[in-house]
Amino acid sequence: MYSEWASLSAQINANSCGAQCFSVLNKFPASAGREVVMSVVKQLGTNLGITQNAEPSHLVKDEEVRWCMDVICFGLSLPLQEHETIKDCVNVYCEWLTALHPQPRISVPKPICEDANLYARQIINHFHNLFVPRQGEILPFLYQTKLGSDTIKRQAVLCHRVLRTLQQTAQISQQMDRETWETLLLFLLAINEILLAPPTVKDDVGDQLCERVLSVLFEVWLLACVRCFPSPSLWKTLQESCAMWRHRIALVDQWNRVNLALTARLLEFSYGPDFTQLKNAEEDSQLIPAGMSNDCVAQTWYRFLRMIGNPTALCSPHIISKSSHFVQWALTHEKGAETHQHPCLQVLPQIFLNAIRGISSQVDAFLALPSIGAELRPPLSVARPKCNSILHLFGEWLFEAAHIGGDTWLQNRKKQACEASKRPSSMIMENRKGSISLSQPNSLNDPSSLPPSLTIDKYESGRAEAIGTLCKIFCAKKTGEEILPVYLARFYMALQQCLKITESKECDETLASILLHSSDLFRLDLDGINVLLPGFIAALEIVLPDKDLKLKTQAVAFSRTELRRSAINILLSIMVLPLHYHALPIRSLTADSGDKVMTFLQLKSRLMNILMNALQVETDAQNTHMLLGGLLLCVQDAVTFEESELGASDHLGGAGVQHHEENILSSVCSDRSASLASGTVSFGAPTAATSSRDTASAHDYPSLTISDDISVEFASELEGVASYDNAHALFVRATYLVCHRLISSWKTDLNVSLAALELLSGLARLHIRETDSLVKIVDPSQNLTIISTDALECKRAVKWICDYICYQCSRPPPAHSKDLHSTIVAAFQCTAAWLMQHPYLLQDKDCLQTVLEVVELGISGTKSQSKTGDLPKFKDEKELKPASMRVRDAAENLLTIILEQVGYFPSECGPESISSLLDELALMKHCNSLPTVDGSVGVCTAEQAISKFKYFVTENSTILALLEEPLGNDQDPQPTVTLLIRGPFGRHAWTMQLRHLPRSKSGIKYHAVNPGRPIAMNDITQRPECEQKNFPEGVDKVQPCVADYSIPTIDQIREQYGASIINDLEVMLENQSIHEKLAWAESDNNVDSLSHAQECVPPTVCHEFHAARLFLSHFGFLSFEVRNPNNPVEALAPPQRPLIVLDTKSSAFAADLDKLDKLSARTHDTVYCFYVKAGQTSAQQIIGNMADDQVYDPHFANMLQTLGWPVQVAEHSGWTGFAHNSWSLKGTSERSNVSSESNYNGAQRVLYWADVSSEIAFVVPNAWNLRYNNEMDGCSLSSNCSDQSTVNNVWIRGDDAGSMKSKTRNLSLELDTGNRGKEPVPPTRRKGNVSKPALLLQAPAKIFLVWLESFEDYLNFPVEDLLAYARTGEELHSMQLPRAADCHVIFVHSLQSGLLRVKLLGPPGRMSFATPLVDGMVLSRRVVGNLVRQTALNISRRRRLDNDNYQPPHVRRRLKVQDIVQKYKMDLSEAELLAHLFQRSI
Repeated sequence: MYSEWASLSAQINANSCGAQCFSVLNKFPASAGREVVMSVVKQLGTNLGITQNAEPSHLVKDEEVRWCMDVICFGLSLPLQEHETIKDCVNVYCEWLTALHPQPRISVPKPICEDANLYARQIINHFHNLFVPRQGEILPFLYQTKLGSDTIKRQAVLCHRVLRTLQQTAQISQQMDRETWETLLLFLLAINEILLAPPTVKDDVGDQLCERVLSVLFEVWLLACVRCFPSPSLWKTLQESCAMWRHRIALVDQWNRVNLALTARLLEFSYGPDFTQLKNAEEDSQLIPAGMSNDCVAQTWYRFLRMIGNPTALCSPHIISKSSHFVQWALTHEKGAETHQHPCLQVLPQIFLNAIRGISSQVDAFLALPSIGAELRPPLSVARPKCNSILHLFGEWLFEAAHIGGDTWLQNRKKQACEASKRPSSMIMENRKGSISLSQPNSLNDPSSLPPSLTIDKYESGRAEAIGTLCKIFCAKKTGEEILPVYLARFYMALQQCLKITESKECDETLASILLHSSDLFRLDLDGINVLLPGFIAALEIVLPDKDLKLKTQAVAFSRTELRRSAINILLSIMVLPLHYHALPIRSLTADSGDKVMTFLQLKSRLMNILMNALQVETDAQNTHMLLGGLLLCVQDAVTFEESELGASDHLGGAGVQHHEENILSSVCSDRSASLASGTVSFGAPTAATSSRDTASAHDYPSLTISDDISVEFASELEGVASYDNAHALFVRATYLVCHRLISSWKTDLNVSLAALELLSGLARLHIRETDSLVKIVDPSQNLTIISTDALECKRAVKWICDYICYQCSRPPPAHSKDLHSTIVAAFQCTAAWLMQHPYLLQDKDCLQTVLEVVELGISGTKSQSKTGDLPKFKDEKELKPASMRVRDAAENLLTIILEQVGYFPSECGPESISSLLDELALMKHCNSLPTVDGSVGVCTAEQAISKFKYFVTENSTILALLEEPLGNDQDPQPTVTLLIRGPFGRHAWTMQLRHLPRSKSGIKYHAVNPGRPIAMNDITQRPECEQKNFPEGVDKVQPCVADYSIPTIDQIREQYGASIINDLEVMLENQSIHEKLAWAESDNNVDSLSHAQECVPPTVCHEFHAARLFLSHFGFLSFEVRNPNNPVEALAPPQRPLIVLDTKSSAFAADLDKLDKLSARTHDTVYCFYVKAGQTSAQQIIGNMADDQVYDPHFANMLQTLGWPVQVAEHSGWTGFAHNSWSLKGTSERSNVSSESNYNGAQRVLYWADVSSEIAFVVPNAWNLRYNNEMDGCSLSSNCSDQSTVNNVWIRGDDAGSMKSKTRNLSLELDTGNRGKEPVPPTRRKGNVSKPALLLQAPAKIFLVWLESFEDYLNFPVEDLLAYARTGEELHSMQLPRAADCHVIFVHSLQSGLLRVKLLGPPGRMSFATPLVDGMVLSRRVVGNLVRQTALNISRRRRLDNDNYQPPHVRRRLKVQDIVQKYKMDLSEAELLAHLFQRSI
């Protein structure tokens, strides 16, 4: 930079050497000069105002002042023993320098005030004498053997006084001219040269004043840049001088301090106020003068940056010691030594580290990274400079520093040594004038002569800092940014050198620094980055699988947890590469022909080993969370790869090809088990699965009779037989490892347990491709059964999950907390997932018993049999005390799934509904009694349809709607009843008939034509005449007793009641006898009498049945409770009605039933999908991308198709993303033409997915959504929605309306146990009015899925503005509208390689982020839809688990039923209830 300019180094040397020749007293004997100085200076010092009041100076002429200055000049050169005299000289000169101040002191002579600059320059030159060595003394300031430590300290005080005075003068003076400034700067350079150029000696003056003289030099130099910018010659002199002081650690520290202060100012005006400002210490921020212009800051910054030259020269002691001072030390050394063997050079490794750290800090400032030690690293600024710009500034130094000690560096050293040996050997003694090369190391000396503390391995810390800084620079690459190939090549070469593993297999500082700062390296589309893949995998094999990682560090301390986290991030970014590039070879940088070519697929097994071993030894919760997400990604990707790439050619006989519409049902139900049971295997399409509703009932699943005992060495044995290239092997080992760790290590950590259970749920949904893992079992009946070994793994997994639930429930009461119960609830949900995907497990006796025991434990709190062999405890003998209401609800839900859904989902209604699609209106359309108009189908309202039904409530949770009329398609005159059962788990429709014979034996005709009868015999029988006797014949022989006389005789009665009454009775008897005789006579003469021939005619068919009464009676609903009057508890308790009658005449009854039907029995969530083009930051621009005329990445549309099924909103009966039109019974309508295939805004189409317990809709909003939401908000505000708010707010637990008043459970785990009868009393639910207010305000999660063309746009994504487009209609029913801070955003960025990079943003919290997606993960397009869907579902489930006041869907439905009961129940007695059953409906 300054090669054309002359250096002022010679002038500095001249001033230093000739300072003592300035005074005339040097020509006299030293004693005479000392006497003169003491007399004159003592007198001058009395006028300064130090010991007495200051007086005006008596020096009024220039000659007088110059004479006194000659004396003071000589006094400053006196021996250090004359401390008081030297001190007086310093005081006089410091006072006289105030002549440059705006207000000089009164003691300053008048001539000095009149020409302050002239005299100030002379004073500054005279100050040299305070610092230069005295005549006759050999470096007196540098050796304590010559001077006492007390003398040196007093001398240092005087030097501090001079430096402080000069600095203060430079700061406040307004009249210093250029010549004075140059004199001052040259003086500061000279004294720094005097103190700092010689080798360092501990505690000498140079050591004590080192930081001070350097700070004054730099601060005054900065002032000069503002007041009088130094000439290029001065800058060149400063650079050459600093090169001679590099063995002083303070030089690099002060250099870093000034550079950072200048960099902070540079960033302010270069990138604006929005750029992240560099935060320095308060004193450092004041280094830069206020008046420095932007151009001056830029010029000064660059000059200071290049001041000490290339820091890599610090790694060569031969260069640093190449000065006359070191040569003088070497020549005078007693035993003889080389210059580079001076002890002070042992700090060079630390100086080198500090220099590289300073450069790294500046790089961090340009990249807007936080300072060292910050825990949370904020994202990189969008306005950051390009990587090329930073590399232009710092790249040369960093690349050279990164190669220090590497193979390339050693080869260059040998080459230079060889060249040097060809030159004539000579001792090169050059002056500093352009002689020192700062960019290339000097190797004239043998490196073996270096002391042990200066060997090249001691510079490892600085090298690690340099390569880490390079990694940060390259990881800051923006989307679409181009980096020069030369920089990429040098970077890859440096990384390859640094990634070489030593024989000791230890993680050194360089390796750790690379891993810490390379998290994003494989996510940035860097050209050719994959050539480093083998090296990084080798590094990961050292760091991740080692439980007790050995860090070989010197000066840098690394956090093992952070190191492992960074290594895991790298692992997650390369997991999918082997299957993505498959057989593509990996090129080598060295291009050695002898090296074997390696393909990507060959690295898969190593990556799987790293992942499994890391998961086995990891102890940090966050790291484990990331590894679990990566594990599911690997298994999912392997399974999908085999299905898509290999499945097409591997279909076996009998396996039909599935259609795409059915294949998307990837998590609903698997037919793999059924296919395997019949000896066939079927494989689906990419990201696809099949439905089991066509095949589930066609197979009889075998019993799993193989023992599931497993040895401890299972994992090691499996490692030897299982191929990691097989998805099934991954599935088996992942299942075993996660289950084992869940039981042994993770059960006490909430987040890790949830992540593990989420992974197990994801594994349950996978379709593993198997061809050679079938087991043949011959049972005693000689029937050959073929089952999958995978079935045994599934059984074992379910057993482990159940054991996990048992352990959690059995923990002592102090351990029972909200977090513990959340893990239990999640485990029940995981068990349900396994049973739904593998229904054959319930055919196994042991598995079924294990699951049902756990369900019993969750509902009641204990098992019927605590141990095998114990007598079972029946339900009425047990105390109902579950761990919590949430646990009981989860267990009830699992029990219902087992009884109703396993093996039957999806039903004929499809996955969009687990309830019947029939209601009262639909049933009445098929009824014969429905009135018709002109022969057309009758139309009636909901009230009219409801009036045809009878409504009863049983168990205070189930509504029975009974229709006694047969449907129109059934002409069979049997007692028929149609039921609509509305319970906590949905609505179901049944039709029942009372039949005495099965349909197969009843015949087609129920009423055959009369076949006739045989001819009757017309013989008239004679009626025998006989006398009727009231008593036996021998009754008179019986001896009467007292009892016989208790019945009065006729005479006694006649006497008692009178004869008239007896006479009337006798007349009546006689008349009756006459009428009977006449009737017999008439009958005998009648043709139709029994004595005449007549034909048997069947009675008319009865069409009037009380079918509802028959149904209720046959099913035990009319068995009233029998109470023991002697038991006061039963006598006083209110009667338990088995059946409650509802009054349906109220007009609001139909509306309440509709509200109940609108409460889904499954959870529902919505994900909003957005497409962001490069540079878009406003909501209008983003929404506009979904217009019909816009063009976007076709892979975005493909991803949407893998998220769910496209459904027509008009025909859809599930969740649509909008509350008003979800779960409605809709008729078939004509499909409207949709212009765009991705127009899933919810107006006509939406993407939908569901399993047995959850529904999710994927909405792609456009401009229509905003208009529609505004209209719906207006309608909602104008209507009275207060009643609906209490029903639809799923985040509040209500009280049990059907139970008696009871004490509220205030955060207690104890349940009410009082007032128990024969049946256990259900525990009371927590009332809504005593819930925590903070929990009531938690709204359902808002989840956004955002496709980014440019990754950096995630920083400016307008979440707040887009909330207006993301409304479901439920927001007004909750107590708080969703906020941007509560939204979860899943960003997906498409890389040039065809892979996808994931970025997750969400609210801070313990349970914010769910698996399988992890922040920074790189995905294949094959699995993105499945993993995004699972992550969205898991996020929502975690949010529900985090709120213990959340009501599960079946609880909300039960509470709504109880609310209906309270509104419409009829208090009927038993007799009134029976009478009601005989009444016909209207």
